[in-house]
Amino acid sequence: MNLSFDLGMVESTMLAGVRLVAFLFVSPPFHVKAFPSQVKVAIALGFALVVGPRAAEVAGGVPGTMLASGSMQFVGALVLEAVVGLGLGFLVRLVFSAVQAAGSIIDIFGGFQLASGFDPLSQTQGAVFSKFYDFTALALLFASDGHQLVLGGLVRSFDALPLGNGFNTEALSHLMTQGLAELMLSALQIAGPLIVVLFLADVGLGLLTRVAPALNAFALGFPLKIMLTLSLGSIAYLTLPQVIGSLTERAVSVLMGAST
Repeated sequence: MNLSFDLGMVESTMLAGVRLVAFLFVSPPFHVKAFPSQVKVAIALGFALVVGPRAAEVAGGVPGTMLASGSMQFVGALVLEAVVGLGLGFLVRLVFSAVQAAGSIIDIFGGFQLASGFDPLSQTQGAVFSKFYDFTALALLFASDGHQLVLGGLVRSFDALPLGNGFNTEALSHLMTQGLAELMLSALQIAGPLIVVLFLADVGLGLLTRVAPALNAFALGFPLKIMLTLSLGSIAYLTLPQVIGSLTERAVSVLMGAST
């Protein structure tokens, strides 16, 4: 029995699979260590088999000559797709990092930064609210099917960024600069109400110290700020579902705009 393969289809599937695998290893919510690598590769290969024909059509057809000759040109194409996947995954991760950054700001202002610990899932150091917000964001992404929207945006990226084409460097630099600015702005918007309350508490303690110099403001300030953070932290926490929804839409638009 003779079996024949379309080398062009095999090439397009392999190139698409490399981009998908690189993306899944960097982008939320698939980047955590608890997500098995075998599952990431299986998801990427499954999507590559479906996306491969469409990706080859958008790219103008992949002839299959690179795979047949075994040239370094095909290796270079694989490296290029890996770089594209890592770049897209980093842009998406930059969008969702606003939630963890908001938790870190609350930890700093609320006095929880002293209780930081190592998280073996994400291989990062963080305090209570930082990790709590990060875990909540991951849970909400799966619960709201946000991960499907992210994967759908990645699949549509083959139309905006065909196989064999690298990034538009001007668009990429603009997206990274804008992403960093939006990260800080989103983090301040999430944690803003609680930060204002904690800042007013510091001002009140300072005025109280001026009135009663014998009062130990530091001894009173730590438990007071921790109590305010725990009691009023729900104000920022209740906004996370809406925040995750808007961040998911932003991540999809980033995936589509990386090549424009």
